[in-house]
Amino acid sequence: MNALAATNRNFKLASRLLGLDSKLEKSLLIPFREIKVECTIPKDDGSLASFIGFRIQHDNARGPMKGGIRYHPEVEPDEVNALAQLMTWKTAVANIPYGGAKGGIGCDPSELSLSELERLTRVFTTKIHDLIGINADVPAPDMGTNPQTMAWILDEYSKFHGYSPAVVTGKPTDLGGSLGRDAATGRGVLFATEALLNEFGKTISGHRFVIQGFGNVGSWAAKLIHESGGNIVAVSDMSGAIKDSNGLDIPRLMKHVEENKGVKGFDGANAIDPESVLLQDCDILIPAALGGVINRDNADQIRAKFIIEAANHPTDPDADEILSKKGVVILPDILANSGGVTVSYFEWVQNIQGFIWDEDRVNVELKRYITHGFKDVTSMCKSYNCNLRMGAFTLGLNRVAKATLIRGWEG
Repeated sequence: MNALAATNRNFKLASRLLGLDSKLEKSLLIPFREIKVECTIPKDDGSLASFIGFRIQHDNARGPMKGGIRYHPEVEPDEVNALAQLMTWKTAVANIPYGGAKGGIGCDPSELSLSELERLTRVFTTKIHDLIGINADVPAPDMGTNPQTMAWILDEYSKFHGYSPAVVTGKPTDLGGSLGRDAATGRGVLFATEALLNEFGKTISGHRFVIQGFGNVGSWAAKLIHESGGNIVAVSDMSGAIKDSNGLDIPRLMKHVEENKGVKGFDGANAIDPESVLLQDCDILIPAALGGVINRDNADQIRAKFIIEAANHPTDPDADEILSKKGVVILPDILANSGGVTVSYFEWVQNIQGFIWDEDRVNVELKRYITHGFKDVTSMCKSYNCNLRMGAFTLGLNRVAKATLIRGWEG
């Protein structure tokens, strides 16, 4: 099942639990605006190259739309649409005043030079500048993009609208980026995990973790979980996978990854098949890579007691049902990985106020938002006798539906 079909399925299940009117349900499901633009640039060798850029603006009932821009060869409308919709529910679950959006360009950034990436970003921004903005749609980094990409968008947008640091988040700190943003999603995963385990009378200390994906989110989660006493027994990334049943030396592993661009070859662990990393014996599994990695083919073999979804849509609905029957507790992505968009909100607030927070304040506020979000989700679980995923979806849908009706939607 692709990401859009899976997201729509979860939406409709939550809508039925809430008893939403069919017309309102349809209104909430259909994107506010879909943008598709051609981006043609001169390459360094003098030839021309054309790429397709997308921006799906899903909903703005609760505030400006918010979501990342990814550069990836497989960027296509259905995936972007699903991720934009997930952002609508995620910002509502986090209770920050945003809607949802997502964007991307179908390209392989590894095959483009820095100057070509800059030209591509500026052309894309020129094509959509009148449809984004501080109070309309605020982009952020995603797969294949980074703070430098946001700096280019900020600069190009400012040529049309004047200096506007709040038009994007995830910027370099020298241009108004927030302290703590780089670690935000991984730190949010830590806080969400703590909140979940606390419900079961447990703590992170002494528990065995497996992390699939050792990029920004996975590596920060590993570092912070390790510092909190968690025992990380296996990790993987695009280069390979490693395991040590006694626990990996995370600080040394992070140094190895920095020097070697991957976990492969780390001498403090045994190499394992990357396909097997999700199936390792552990207490808590954290998928922090691509979507759809937990599916009907491998769900029955997963041995973790808890799954923390640090990636977007890592668990297929068919796998959800299998894992639920096994008693596995899943903390859904729209809560578990909401730390990034929450600190993006803090960055936007700082830019508008012209007042920079110190990192301690960022982290304290992030923990408060994640903890409150978890309590709100569990409250919905009790009200509707449902699991955490449906608790999160019903919470998000309910908040967006209420805002839509209050603003004057006519059924």
